[in-house]
This record gives sequence, structure tokens and C-alpha cells, in this order.
Amino acid sequence: MKKRFIVVCLPLVVAGFWSANADVTKLSSERWNALQNVSHFHEAHAVTYLPPPVLALCADSNGRLAGPGQKWQVTDAITNDKLPRKRLIWAATDGDYWVVHYERGRIGHSYHVLVVQLLHGDGKPSFLWRGVGERLKDFPAFVAAVQTNKLDDTLEYAH
Repeated sequence: MKKRFIVVCLPLVVAGFWSANADVTKLSSERWNALQNVSHFHEAHAVTYLPPPVLALCADSNGRLAGPGQKWQVTDAITNDKLPRKRLIWAATDGDYWVVHYERGRIGHSYHVLVVQLLHGDGKPSFLWRGVGERLKDFPAFVAAVQTNKLDDTLEYAH
């Protein structure tokens, strides 16, 4: 019984510690100042709105990203190899900066945020920041999550 309690509770304690100690450390103040101007950003809720170079940075290894509400491969148990392993929740842009919030399936379901800059006429986005954390309702929720350290950019992970 004691071993079972440890096996069940230890992952919960570790997850709670990780989320309670999330911290945004790698987002420059210059970039953060630009992202905080919520009124300049508009949201996109379809994969087709993402420029192809931005989509390529958050798509799965086969270049696929499901749209919000679409079927996708949530777990590592493959039920349909034609389904994407990642799904868009929302994206937001001011025309230069792109913030993309998506979820990734596999053995551990996770929520990711990717921030890039894609200047008009430039074919290659500049990677600025990425973080993991909880599901965020919209772009203002992202801004609030950064302000309250609800996202973690200290881990090296495959997004």
C-alpha cells in the first residue's frame, strides 16, 4: 500500500512543484514590451491564417497542425497515423510578432507557446521565445500568464 501511495502521489507532487515554480527568464524586456500591447494584436483561430514559415515552427514532424476542434493524435498510442500530433489553440499577431499557442500530444500532453517575429517581406521568422504551461484562453490570458510566471521557459524540451 505504501509503495502504491508513493507511485501515485510522487508525480502529482513533482507536477505541482514544477508548475508552482514556473518562471519566464528568456524573454527580453524589449520583446515583452511589444507583446504587452494587447490592443495591437488580433487573434487567428485557423491554421490557414498562419504564414507557412511560422506554421513550420510549430507543426509536427510531418508538417501538420490540426485546427482548433479538429481531430488530432492526443496520446502516443497511434490510432490513426494520418492525424497531426499537435493542435492549434489560437494564434495572435500584430503584423510583425506571432504568438502561437498549441497543444502537443504524446506520452505527456502539454501546452506550448511560441513567439516569433516575421517582418513583412522576410521569408524566415526569427525565433524569440517558447514556453510551456497551462492552456490559455486567449492572447490577453497569455500576457497575464507571463506577468504572473505561469509559463516556464527554463526547460529544454522538444516543442
